[in-house]
Amino acid sequence: MVGPYRGLFGTPGVKGFVFAGFVGRAPMSMLGIGVILLVNAVTGSYATAGAVAATVSVAFAIAAPLSGRLVDRFGQSRVLVPFILLHAASISALMLCAHARTPQWALYAAGVASGATGLSLGSMVRARWSHVLDDPSRLHTAFSFESVADELIFVGGPAFVTALTTGVNAYAGLIATIVLALSGTLVFACLRGTEPPVVRHHRAGGSPIAIPGVALLSAVFLAMGAVFGSVDIITVAFADEHGNKPAAGLLLASVAAGSMISGLWFGSRHWKIGLRSRFVRGLSLFAAGFTPVLLMDDIRAMALALFLAGLSISPTLITGFSLVERMVPAGQLTEGMAWISTSIGLGVAVGAWAGGRLTDAYGASNAYGFSYACALLAVAVGLGGSALARVRQRAG
Repeated sequence: MVGPYRGLFGTPGVKGFVFAGFVGRAPMSMLGIGVILLVNAVTGSYATAGAVAATVSVAFAIAAPLSGRLVDRFGQSRVLVPFILLHAASISALMLCAHARTPQWALYAAGVASGATGLSLGSMVRARWSHVLDDPSRLHTAFSFESVADELIFVGGPAFVTALTTGVNAYAGLIATIVLALSGTLVFACLRGTEPPVVRHHRAGGSPIAIPGVALLSAVFLAMGAVFGSVDIITVAFADEHGNKPAAGLLLASVAAGSMISGLWFGSRHWKIGLRSRFVRGLSLFAAGFTPVLLMDDIRAMALALFLAGLSISPTLITGFSLVERMVPAGQLTEGMAWISTSIGLGVAVGAWAGGRLTDAYGASNAYGFSYACALLAVAVGLGGSALARVRQRAG
């Protein structure tokens, strides 16, 4: 299973941008849960914690395509440095607001700044892979590797930030987030040898979101993001209700562990079925995998259920990014991939807000029903869009 991955790292410069990109985007699994834990510790409310985390995600979702367009226009290194410095300052401001017990509007304002200055570094790493590789099968393996790296981050990140926040102090998790984001992103920006060139003469006008296939994928990933965002906050509450709040990080790591393992296997195979068929099958398994989560009332059983639920996530994300890479012109690739990150981020925001409200109102176990409904919605949109595409193809 490891064989196909060995040949990826022979190209000069690849190891550097892969490692720096890994460190720089590690905070993507830490920021949301770090904000939730800090705000909950300060206010005692999961609803407020979820709302502030949702604010961060919404701001990121709105800003990510814009920063992606700036990257496509001016290059990665010229955009990354000012953005990451502002991002670190914004998270610091959020912590200061929490420490000073400022009015809630100040937390939301700092959350907006933190999200708006966040960068979709994973999209830029994938853009570099697309630049240095010209073999579609190797690019599939590279995208699979990146999804596995993402899931490794999601395995360790929540557990790490939860341990710091509950074991050291409420601010330690976000401090670690700042350090990793700054160090990884600044090093990544300095690695100019593998940076994709700016394509100044691509077709003017429309954004990649105007491409029907990209719009459909964005809608699907919006619903999937709502699953991720709601599961984050509901799982923290689930562990708290069962008297073991620090176990929340391990429960969330179970989801990512399942996704990481399946992603490693998925990327090692050369598939004969088409990308669209793989995507639809992954979505169907995604919804089916979340069904047992509704039935669990024990932390150990929930860890197993969440692991099984995670098995279909990475293959679905891998295929989605591969579809975008096929649909979007080279000069708009970063923005095109950023729309996927935007959709997930906006979904995470909706999920965090709704998950917090439903948890406070009905308890964690019942709130998981919202996550399951969003998974079903993702399948419905994906299947409906694929069926519509086939009908149009036959009519044409």
